[in-house]
Parts: sequence; C-alpha cells; structure tokens
Amino acid sequence: MKTEIFELEGDFVELNQLLKLTGQCGSGGAGKLLVASGVVKVDGAQELRKTAKIRAGQVVTTGSVRIEVRAS
Repeated sequence: MKTEIFELEGDFVELNQLLKLTGQCGSGGAGKLLVASGVVKVDGAQELRKTAKIRAGQVVTTGSVRIEVRAS
C-alpha cells in the first residue's frame, strides 16, 4: 500500500477536498462521488460523510493509498 503524507494547514480539511488535494480524484465533486461509493475509510472505518472533518492524526485509506494527515 502506498503511503502519502498530507500536511494540514488549519484545524481540519473536508474529506472530499483531501481526496482532491492528494490527487485521488480530479475535483471536490469527484471526491464526493468516491466517498459515496463506500471505498473510503477513515481510521479503519468506512466513511460516507462527504464533508467529514479530517484532523491531524487521522488516516484516510482508499484503494491502495493510505493518507496520513499531520499538522504542519
């Protein structure tokens, strides 16, 4: 599984925007569709809330990509 590090600026990032910013999809709208399809997990649990607030210390996985969110 490929691991990416995302440096968080601010308190949180919305899940669909995180997927866009890390290149997992081309836009925030595509990120919403990806989340709705049920393939995105946050800290090991399926996440269906498209705009869930992702904070430093959380791990998002989709397909074969693992995204570690860290404070900048």
